[in-house]
Amino acid sequence: TMRITYYGHSTVGVSFGEVHLLFDPFISGNPAVKHIDPSVIPCTHLLLTHGHGDHVLDAEAIAKRTNAVLVANYEIATWFEGKGLKQCVGMNIGGRKDFGGFTARMTTAVHSSQLPDSTYGGNPGGYVITTPEGSFHHAGDTALTLDMQLLRRHELKFAFLPIGDHFTMGPEDAAEAATLMNVPTVIGIHYDTFPPIRLDRSAAEATFRQRGVKLLLPNIGESIDL
Repeated sequence: TMRITYYGHSTVGVSFGEVHLLFDPFISGNPAVKHIDPSVIPCTHLLLTHGHGDHVLDAEAIAKRTNAVLVANYEIATWFEGKGLKQCVGMNIGGRKDFGGFTARMTTAVHSSQLPDSTYGGNPGGYVITTPEGSFHHAGDTALTLDMQLLRRHELKFAFLPIGDHFTMGPEDAAEAATLMNVPTVIGIHYDTFPPIRLDRSAAEATFRQRGVKLLLPNIGESIDL
């Protein structure tokens, strides 16, 4: 069993054994998560999908507090090393690394990537994480692509998919992505934070239901076990 905690936007924690993964921390700048205190979130490994501020805002502070390993593409990892972070692992699309307790493989995402100070942020990506409890995918920010059918081979238990539309996939494309991946359960991310990505929840749930995929939309701060 893996414990998943939703912290708003695309920020999710996944814990299993002694490992606490945290993806794309954007908390202090998100008006919807005033009740979440980033200074108490557990984190052994901090994984970033791309450089936009709404995915990396709290990365430096959390990494310095927890001494977590920061995992990102090469350009983003180098940028954070310049901020004094000692444990940065720079990967790139298609690469895989064994972190001891889990492996991470960087996957394609179709989006853009620029760091908050306008530095080039490398190619955007996502991650397939393989653990003793099974595998899952965090797609980052992406459009629907045929590459997603390659993820079937990982026999994913669940996937974090963006569903807010406008900047990423909307519910229809995300539900199709889940079908291509052959993943039974999706946790929606990247919605409701800003006006352009407001979500019609009942319509989104119906869209996924029509494809036989379960869509989970946990409350901010809520934990679920999968």
